Amino acid sequence: MTTCITGCRIVSPGVDILEGCILIDGDEIAAVAENKPDGFSGQVIDGQGLIAVPGFIDIHSHGRSGFDFCDGSAEGFSAIGRGKLEDGVTGFLATSLSVSSDDLRRLCRLAADYPENTPDGATLLGVHLEGPFFNPACAGAQNPAFLKTPDIALVDELNAIAPVKKVSFSPELPGGEEFTKALADRGIMPSGGHTEADYERYSRCRALGMKHLTHFCNVMTPLHHLRFGMVGGGLLDDDVYVEMICDGVHLCDQMIQLIARMKGPGKMMLITDAMRACAMPDGGYTLGGLPVVVKGGCARLTTGQVAGSTLRYFNGLKRLVRLTGLPLSEAVRATSLNQAESLHLGRRGKLERGFIADIVLLDRELDVQKTICNGILKWESKQP
Repeated sequence: MTTCITGCRIVSPGVDILEGCILIDGDEIAAVAENKPDGFSGQVIDGQGLIAVPGFIDIHSHGRSGFDFCDGSAEGFSAIGRGKLEDGVTGFLATSLSVSSDDLRRLCRLAADYPENTPDGATLLGVHLEGPFFNPACAGAQNPAFLKTPDIALVDELNAIAPVKKVSFSPELPGGEEFTKALADRGIMPSGGHTEADYERYSRCRALGMKHLTHFCNVMTPLHHLRFGMVGGGLLDDDVYVEMICDGVHLCDQMIQLIARMKGPGKMMLITDAMRACAMPDGGYTLGGLPVVVKGGCARLTTGQVAGSTLRYFNGLKRLVRLTGLPLSEAVRATSLNQAESLHLGRRGKLERGFIADIVLLDRELDVQKTICNGILKWESKQP
């Protein structure tokens, strides 16, 4: 099947074409050109007045639409995957919480079955284990009942069921450095988070392969003029990617500006950390079995800790662009290409010949109007 998106502004890392067309052959981009080819007889998608950008990749998201990946429900996986398309997300990692090992096995089995169960959803690119290998003192909104020390055997077992792309853990736990190396040796990204690791421990783990930092600044040793901390290391080191939740709750505006200035668009990764209340009304919910109250779009445990977010991906991009003034052609690195390159997620993140045809069409306000996944128009706004 061939498709041509016509008349759109085309924005990709380092590229901004005022008006052009994108030719799609099957699930790949065949060409980016000025005009539709003469005699073209395939499907035409009108992109007039819209901005085509690479499909967003959310590598840290727990749920949406009232469901959580840890619910152990195929219905939930499908609802999340379809809902992600409305947010411009064409690829995602099913992210766990600190739950039982049996629940993690169930999550991975559902992740393996997802492509067959949900052909009309966004692409599931693998699994992100956020926990249970966390320091109890830094549990945040993770359920302390299920925390444990790093266990590479469990990761191996889960990875055999569905590909584990990233593990978030506290590197200061016993065996943390050995665990870091074991993950890196397997091609799984070690990501520091929920941690009170000092700069020296962070640096040793970085040298062993820990090149991601989970929801940067949140539940993480802060920058101090005498105790540099993991936040300081993340800002300083050019080879480390940092996850950013740009929802106005997890990072203040000035911190978003500082991160953008220090890291540049090449090492930032926008995430949502969305929980089941994303795209849902305020009210009572749960996260990993813990009660959560959502008020004004802010999710908190009843004990007060922030409990994930309700952020929709395109709103994070809006906030990043507004606060930093980054050209859209630079900001979109943080929505897809960085994730694809750092986690080896395939030919994604560019609007360029040979890349997977994951494309989002935005309006001038950066709201999602159409989402094309693997060359197929899977969602479009009903708004005029």
